[in-house]
Amino acid sequence: MGDPRLASVDTLDAMQRIFLSANFNADNLCCAGEAWQRTRISNVPLEAESWAALRVLCELVLEPVQAHFGKVEITYGFASLKLLRLISAHAAPALDQHASCELNRRGAPICARLGAAADFWIASVPSLAIAKWIAETLPFDRLYFYGSDRPIHVSIGPERAGSIVAMIAGPSGRRVPRRISKDWLKQQAT
Repeated sequence: MGDPRLASVDTLDAMQRIFLSANFNADNLCCAGEAWQRTRISNVPLEAESWAALRVLCELVLEPVQAHFGKVEITYGFASLKLLRLISAHAAPALDQHASCELNRRGAPICARLGAAADFWIASVPSLAIAKWIAETLPFDRLYFYGSDRPIHVSIGPERAGSIVAMIAGPSGRRVPRRISKDWLKQQAT
């Protein structure tokens, strides 16, 4: 079970006081994204393991990216079971690690990969440059690249698989995943 002190934290003010790392607090990850902004639904991790995974994401991925490139803007972070119910048509909770280590109604992890994920960008830096740097420099589990002018998705979990996926627009305009290598990413013009 989660730490009851953390599970009861559901006000924005309280979230701002819980630092996950030097520059990121709980509201940066739990109060990010259009769905949360629209609904303001309680989006708090219930599992202590989720809090720990969010700290690892901040310390090993977000902090180094911000130190290297500048202010990180998180566009989608943690997704509780409540939030996932609202956005199910636009999410892949069994794969994307945004649910972190949260459990479903049956007591099983929502995403068996565990860990944590965030989608983010830096307005003044092409996402391709950030993706290249992360792929070469940082530990991560999954990195999804949607285009240089769009946020990237990065997760970190127990596997630390280093898997890179480009979301390529198909003939219909719908983006389809294509596993790519670090070399493919390096060869793309920034």
